[in-house]
Amino acid sequence: MSEPRRPPNPSSPSCSPTPSNRRQFLGRAAGAALVAPLSLPEGLAGTTEAATGTLARSAGRVRHQANDQVQIAVVGAGGMGSANADTADTVPGARVVAACDLYDGRLERARERWGADLFTTRDYREVLARPDIDAVIVGTPDHWHRQISIDALRAGKAVYCEKPMVHHVAEGADVVAAQRETGGVFQVGSQGLSSLGNEKARELFQQGVIGELNYAEGFWARNSPVGAWQYTIPDDQSTATVDWQRYQEPLDAEHRREYDPLRFFRWRCYRDYGTGVSGDLFVHLFSSLNFVISSNGPRSIIATGGLRYWEDGREVPDVLLGMFDYPESASHPAFNLSLRVNFVDGTSGTTFLRLVGSEGAMDVKWDEVVVYRNAPVPAPDAFTAAAMAESGMGMGYERKRMRPPAEPVWRAEEGYLGAHYDHWQRFIDAVRAGDGSALVEDATFGYRAAAPALLCNDSYFEDRITKWDSENMRVVT
Repeated sequence: MSEPRRPPNPSSPSCSPTPSNRRQFLGRAAGAALVAPLSLPEGLAGTTEAATGTLARSAGRVRHQANDQVQIAVVGAGGMGSANADTADTVPGARVVAACDLYDGRLERARERWGADLFTTRDYREVLARPDIDAVIVGTPDHWHRQISIDALRAGKAVYCEKPMVHHVAEGADVVAAQRETGGVFQVGSQGLSSLGNEKARELFQQGVIGELNYAEGFWARNSPVGAWQYTIPDDQSTATVDWQRYQEPLDAEHRREYDPLRFFRWRCYRDYGTGVSGDLFVHLFSSLNFVISSNGPRSIIATGGLRYWEDGREVPDVLLGMFDYPESASHPAFNLSLRVNFVDGTSGTTFLRLVGSEGAMDVKWDEVVVYRNAPVPAPDAFTAAAMAESGMGMGYERKRMRPPAEPVWRAEEGYLGAHYDHWQRFIDAVRAGDGSALVEDATFGYRAAAPALLCNDSYFEDRITKWDSENMRVVT
C-alpha cells in the first residue's frame, strides 16, 4: 500500500436547505403530510404496499483485485476488537495479519481465529513499526484510544477507532489535530452511522416528511449480565498472563492501582478506563442523530440517574437519563433531545431513535424506519364525546373495524449484511484509495459525537449543567 494522501478536512454533512428556503420547503411538506401514504413524494412510497418500503443499498460499489490487499492489525483483541477484526476479514481484499493485547489468552485465541502465522505482541508499538500493516483497529479500553490513535496516524497507518473516540473530552482536539496534520484515514466505529436505516431517515428528514423538528429521543436498554458488562473473568488471569503495568500507562500516579482482574476484564464499570453507559451507548445515538439531521451537536447537557441494580463494585450508573438543548442551525431549528439507558430493563430491552416534528414523527433503527403522520382532524376528546352522547349525536352508530396501519415502513432487504459490514467496507475502500475524505465519521465527526456523551458523565458526577460549543468543539466554562 502506498502512503495515504492528505485529504481535505471534511466538515459535518450538510445537504439541507438554507433557513429561509427550509421554511418554505417544510411548508409544502406540511401539506403533503396530511394526505394518504400513496401520495408521498416520489421515492418515499413503498414499493410493494402503500405502507411498506424496502431499504436497499445503491449499486456501484467499488470492486478490487484479489491481490490489492489491505492488511489489518487489531490492538485490543477483546469482544469488540475481535468483532471488528472478524468483520474486516470478510471484506474482499482485507486480511487480519497482526494482533496486540495485554492478556495472553486473547493472543492465543487470535492465532486460532485468524491463523497460526498471525503476528502477536503485547506492545502496540511493535505493530506500528511493521511496514506490512496498512490499518489498525483500536479496540482497547477507552483510556488508550487517544494515544494509540495518534501514534498510529503518525506512523502512517489508517485507523479504525472504536467509540467513543476519546476517554475525556479534552483529549478530542489532539486526535482531530493528528488527523489534520497527517492527512491519515480515520474512522470512528459507531457502525450504525453507515446503516440503511440512518441513510433513509436522513433522506426523509431532508425532504421535510416530519415538518419542523422540535424534539428527539433515544432509548437503549439491556437486561443481561454480559450486556451490563459483567464479562467473564478467565481462570488463568494473573500478573503473569496480564500486562497490568502497561495497561495503566495512560493514567497518572494518583489513579494507578495494584492488580485487579475486575478492573482489567470489566473495565467499562470503572471511570479510570471506561466512559459509562453514555460513552458506550449514548454516543451511538448522538452519531445517528447528528448524521440524520446534519447537526454538529447540542450546546447544553444535564444528566441524572443512579446505580439501581448492578451493585458489583462498579463506579458508574446503570440507569442514566440525559437532556440536551440543540441550537438552531442551517439544517434544523432549535430542539430538545432526551436520551436514556437502562441496564435493568425487565421488558428485555430495545433501542430506537425517534424524531418528532410539527407534521409527524420518525422511528429510526439500523435496519428499519417508520414514519408516523399527523391525522388531518384530531380525534374527539372525552369532553366532546360526552357532549355528543348528551345531544343524541351518534345515534345509530355502526361500530367501526380495525384498519391496517397507514404509517410508511421501510425495512432492509433480505440478505442485507448490516451496518457493521458497510461501515467496514467504506473504511477499507478509503484505506485502499489512501483518501479518507469521503468517510463521514472522521475525527471531527467522532469528537462531536463523543463530547456530549462525555459531558453527560461530567454533569452526572459533578451535579451541574455542562456547556459545549459544538461548532468550535470546545467546552464552555
